[in-house]
Amino acid sequence: MPKQDDTPKQVIDSYRKRRGDQGQNWQTILIFIVATLLLIAGTGFLVFWLTGTEFSIGTIFPSDTPTPTSTPTPTPVTPTATPSPTATIVVPTDTPTVTLTPTRSSAVIYVAQEGDSLYAIAEQFEVDLFTLIVVNRDREDFALDPVNPFIRVGDEILIPAPGEEIPPATPIPLDAPAGMLVAYTVRPGDSVQSVALNLRSTPEDIFARNEFIEEDQEGLLFVGQIINVRVNLVTAVPTEEGQDEGETPQNTPGSISTLTPTPSP
Repeated sequence: MPKQDDTPKQVIDSYRKRRGDQGQNWQTILIFIVATLLLIAGTGFLVFWLTGTEFSIGTIFPSDTPTPTSTPTPTPVTPTATPSPTATIVVPTDTPTVTLTPTRSSAVIYVAQEGDSLYAIAEQFEVDLFTLIVVNRDREDFALDPVNPFIRVGDEILIPAPGEEIPPATPIPLDAPAGMLVAYTVRPGDSVQSVALNLRSTPEDIFARNEFIEEDQEGLLFVGQIINVRVNLVTAVPTEEGQDEGETPQNTPGSISTLTPTPSP
């Protein structure tokens, strides 16, 4: 603090001296701080060099905005067992598989398809061909011609009931009037000669009574066809040895539709 008797010059010099002392004190403190920092830095460099640790300025002076880096962590995958296909051995059995097929119990109508024939239809439904022709010959809505037994697609064919057959032929009695006219239905295997022999007629008379039978075709007959035959025009064949007297020969393959006596001319 200046004294009252000090001159202005002494006061100014005293103030300047105090300012100089304060400046030297700050310089000394600053030098000490810098020396301390250098000492710490030198010690750090020495430690990094001795330990072999990689030194980076970024580790001392990090950036203002650090960028996070995601490091993928491997996830262990547990192995799973994959099943392999195993062959299955099928042991054959001796027992066949039974397939049930509905059985017809009555007559049915069958619509003809492409490629059908009466023979094929008879086999398909397991019916007698002769019976199939006869039952369709006498129908009003579908008159089958035995001479030309062709069918067309869409024709309605009557299939007889299972087991249905045309009754066997009725034998002509030996004492029937000679020349009696009967309507005979041709069966499988018949011919003009066999019909004449069985009904005790003649081929010539059968040709004469049935102009539609052509002689040049050896008297070809068709199954289911109806022909007119006069019976008992010839004498019956004598009985063979061992045959009972009065026994009627059983060789009549045809069937008799009508038995109407007709006076001979």
